[in-house]
Amino acid sequence: MSTLAWILIGGILMSAVAMVGALTLVLSPATLDRILLPLVAIAAGTLLGGAFFHMLPEGLASMPSLEGAVWLVSGFTVFFALEQFLRWHHSHREDSHGAKPVTYLILIGDAVHNFLGGLGIASTFLLSPSAGVVAWLAAVAHEIPQELGDFGILVHGGWPRGRALFWNVVSALTFPVGAVLAYSVSLGFNVGGLVMFGAGNFVYIAASDLIPEIKAETGLRDAVLHFGFCVGGLVFMLLLAVWAGG
Repeated sequence: MSTLAWILIGGILMSAVAMVGALTLVLSPATLDRILLPLVAIAAGTLLGGAFFHMLPEGLASMPSLEGAVWLVSGFTVFFALEQFLRWHHSHREDSHGAKPVTYLILIGDAVHNFLGGLGIASTFLLSPSAGVVAWLAAVAHEIPQELGDFGILVHGGWPRGRALFWNVVSALTFPVGAVLAYSVSLGFNVGGLVMFGAGNFVYIAASDLIPEIKAETGLRDAVLHFGFCVGGLVFMLLLAVWAGG
């Protein structure tokens, strides 16, 4: 299968992941609460493992280490800036209903996030199809709990469930757009930089958003369980790197 086919199929399937929000229609709130944090813990581990065990080695193999480090930090910083802006915008524009502005910000942030993710993961496919598949799997592990959470925020903000699901899927369509753009520019551009940029995105999401969420648990049992899930995600990505390298 050609690299373009891998990128297109990966982009379409990633957009389809947004449909996972439909699970909230059949799961009870108690069940959703039970599974969400373990999913977040696995996502944190797989994102870190995908960044450090797969995307960084592939990116650094195509460029000087200092240049790669600049791309990595740029990816981290752009997501930091995006999140800061969204929070500032929310705090200054909240209406009398409280939650409604958040729903639009969630969709905008998700669309930008998916676009940048498409750039980074498609670039990884261009350097190495096996590393691209692993990066895609890591992104899916993050997207499932995120999409469940986003869908819940939209419904809580007053959106009908059908409308929330529709616009959640629409915001996910920016992933294949970013992926195709990465492929289009690859002929005259070293995509290793975009791979490092995507790795920086992964590290930021895991370290800034996901790990603090699972650290907030105060019970020893839950803390140990979530740590185990996170380490499990890391080990899974490490084993995939060993298998791909072998």
